[in-house]
Amino acid sequence: MEEILVRVGEMFLKSEPVLRIYERRLIDNMKTALTREKIKFKIYKLRGRIFIQTKQIEKSCEVLKKVFGIVSFSPCYNLKTSSLREIQNFVKKNYPKWIKEKQKFAARARRVGRHDFTSQDLAKAVGDVIDRKVDLTKPDVEVGIELREDNCYIYTETMKGLGGLPVSTSGKVLCLMSGGIDSPVAAWMMMKRGCSVTFLHFHSFPLVSKKSIEKTKELVKVLSQYQNEIKTYFVPFQKIQTEIKTKIDEKYRIVLYRRFMLRIAEKIARMEEAGAIATGENLAQVSSQTLDNLAVIEEVTAMPVLRPVVGMDKVEIVDLAKKIGTYDISIKPQEDCCTLFVPKHPTTKARLNVVKELEKKLDVEKLVKEAVKNAEIEKI
Repeated sequence: MEEILVRVGEMFLKSEPVLRIYERRLIDNMKTALTREKIKFKIYKLRGRIFIQTKQIEKSCEVLKKVFGIVSFSPCYNLKTSSLREIQNFVKKNYPKWIKEKQKFAARARRVGRHDFTSQDLAKAVGDVIDRKVDLTKPDVEVGIELREDNCYIYTETMKGLGGLPVSTSGKVLCLMSGGIDSPVAAWMMMKRGCSVTFLHFHSFPLVSKKSIEKTKELVKVLSQYQNEIKTYFVPFQKIQTEIKTKIDEKYRIVLYRRFMLRIAEKIARMEEAGAIATGENLAQVSSQTLDNLAVIEEVTAMPVLRPVVGMDKVEIVDLAKKIGTYDISIKPQEDCCTLFVPKHPTTKARLNVVKELEKKLDVEKLVKEAVKNAEIEKI
């Protein structure tokens, strides 16, 4: 068993020219991910399927579990024949290794190409040589047979992939990364929809420790398993916060923080040629995430602001964070810009005309320009 049969999902809803582009991108992403793990392999494509030839099957399967665009995959044997007799002989010789004596099985077959028998004939021929009880409804083991012209692929295990679309097929987004639970999940969900994600983290060092910076780097490293290359901007935010604390009514402090963050994010997003800004904001979770406040905050940017987790409850987000591998990092204690100078009673119903009047007390353009200029960039 030295091949893996890879199946794609919703990509097939695309037109033929677009599908070819998506397939090339998926293959490139697979190559990069496998090469990063120092796996030796060859990849070839047949209609509707992608195949990986490698002697490192188990290690390759672990890599494929984290590649978006793959709906499922199966380690398989390639018999390089379309002869029913040869297929039967192979199955008869090997089925005792696949199916235990008391297990039930089902044979499922499909064909591509011209043959003098049907898919049902193929499944029956395979089933006839397996001395085990048949159960077509709830088998313990499914023997899959895919005949493609003169190549017969046989497998007994189907592993689930992440689905979605290949990363980089849907453009680029800039994702705000706080270091908490929500924003890594939001970034992962954007990757699943085919976006290449660049990160932006705001910090208040040296007014607070570097813990949020260190956490963000850890989180980005985990997410780099799902995207081949990631760039992160680390933007100092303490000067802006100090200015706001000194000159602005405290109940509007958080709303102004967020408006400045989006202004800075838009400038960096345009530098990166990103098409949108993504955040981990979740409706009504905290004061800045009420409908009124989100509307006032978002007013500062002309770019789309995407919020993938906006309709999820906290349990759903936590469960997904655990699946992704970011949860244990996200719950580490930290001091970050979101907890600095937080008022006791922040407004939940900010009014745009009031906020704009307050911002006249600040040199908005200068503060934004300085923050972007002082950003540090790290690539993984």
